[in-house]
Amino acid sequence: MASAERLYKIERLIRQRGPIAFQALQDELEVSRATLKRDLEYLRSRLGAPIEYDRDANGYRFAESARDRRHELPGLWFDERELYSLLMAHQLLSGLDSDGTLSRHLQPLLERIHQMLGSGDDRTLMKRVKIISAARRPVPSRFFELVAESLLQRRRLHLRYLTRGRGEVSERDVSPQRLVHYRNTWYLDAWCHRVEGLRRFALDAIEAAATLETRARDIAMKQVQAEMDAGYGIYAGGTRQWATLVFAAQAAAWISREEWHAEQQGRWLDDGRYELRLPYVDDTELVMDLLRQGDEVEVLAPPALREKMGRRLRAAAAVYAADG
Repeated sequence: MASAERLYKIERLIRQRGPIAFQALQDELEVSRATLKRDLEYLRSRLGAPIEYDRDANGYRFAESARDRRHELPGLWFDERELYSLLMAHQLLSGLDSDGTLSRHLQPLLERIHQMLGSGDDRTLMKRVKIISAARRPVPSRFFELVAESLLQRRRLHLRYLTRGRGEVSERDVSPQRLVHYRNTWYLDAWCHRVEGLRRFALDAIEAAATLETRARDIAMKQVQAEMDAGYGIYAGGTRQWATLVFAAQAAAWISREEWHAEQQGRWLDDGRYELRLPYVDDTELVMDLLRQGDEVEVLAPPALREKMGRRLRAAAAVYAADG
């Protein structure tokens, strides 16, 4: 076992099982008494770990003054639950990797997690947990890395971007503000210097990108959140409206537990149905989600949204009219 890995394991054992006897530590680490003594002294004197020997319990523990706070060794330090969460995150991040570039960067982190867990259970977990990314739109890792680098270094980006709704390709300079992961797709919230306003860009719609030397324009995060998070789903900008939806009793058991929007308002009706009110600025994504509910939902307001849903449902029904 490498010395760094051994130091992390000593801390973890004391945190989880302290007071823990010297012999128990030695058995777990499979090292000599001299090596373990050197490691304990190094942790205390060089790394400031608040480890003390409890004579009454005949074991090592953290000092009383350090019980309510976590001492962190230099470098990566997580408890086991957090490490398992990181393994899950690794799978999610790997899902956006189309050419293996990100995997090469993530591999050292993954190997470090394996060492810190100190067992093969993490590999078993990787096999026994399946993350299904439905309707995922892969992002070329070269674009993801470029966007992330520009975001963190606060530099502008030049993009060649496809606006799918209009089928137009445009060139623009943007100041990255934040990355957004939504429904298995990555987006960039950025200040667009062509239109002088905040816009949201799908990373998979980027056709070319280059980092500029010009410093990015900083927009207060409160402004970014106010403008980009007010709507429903991924759509931002526009006049805010409130939709009133009523779900049939059969669907209500699930809908009542779902979060459609951070500001949603829900209540049970006397007949077992569930009423949900939520804000939106563009009804495109809201209509798509409501169509998935079929006849289990009714739009009560506003009238324009109710009329649009009616048109879409009648058009869908017409497709199957020939079947009788």
